[in-house]
Amino acid sequence: MQQASLWQLIREDFSMPLKNDPAIRSRVELVFNYPGVWALANYRVAHALHVKGFRRLARVIMGITQMITGVDLHPGATVGRRVFLDHAVGIVVGETAVIGNDVLIYQGVTLGGVSLERDTKRHPTILDGAVIGSGAKVLGNITVGRNCRIGSNSVVVRDVPDESTAVGIPARVIDKGRDKNPMAHNKIPDINKELFAYLVKRVALLEEAIVKDNKELIAKDKELDEIYQCFIKTIKD
Repeated sequence: MQQASLWQLIREDFSMPLKNDPAIRSRVELVFNYPGVWALANYRVAHALHVKGFRRLARVIMGITQMITGVDLHPGATVGRRVFLDHAVGIVVGETAVIGNDVLIYQGVTLGGVSLERDTKRHPTILDGAVIGSGAKVLGNITVGRNCRIGSNSVVVRDVPDESTAVGIPARVIDKGRDKNPMAHNKIPDINKELFAYLVKRVALLEEAIVKDNKELIAKDKELDEIYQCFIKTIKD
């Protein structure tokens, strides 16, 4: 397959809002309302310079881009095709990060490192079709699999397998499959809420047991245990 030219990639980047954002009404809006598109377009040029050895110039280009767009995208990172940075402000992508094709990244996302060693893979790899929710932090040399969803404000420090959803701090993988709508973050269960609800009911049950001898406690305890086992099945360690 013939590799796309620099200008083909930039044209493709500018076409993504028209395909992914129902709010856009005119191509004129691309100029004023889509900093992520401009960040990617400038990155394409800076990355080409970075690969050819003009690293200082590449960093200058992306430094100016950061001041204008609010996107800190290192020219050494590898970004695939049809990537869309939605709203984009506050996105940080480290030097050794790898982003595949058809990836959707929302504002405030960090693809960061946890190591200070030079010349090593310090940042995450995001495979094709993944969706990274706003404010999520994906840290270290880990891999987020194909067609994964990372919930908003989650902190991911472990690999996430293909076709799965990870939520929480630290993020845990949910065993409920992936919704076909990549933007349906409202359907991601709140595992912390479920766990706290269980704990509150458990404490209330124990308090009741201390106060009086109630034969119904055995039945209630069994019911709570079933709820807890159901919760455990929804997550992977």
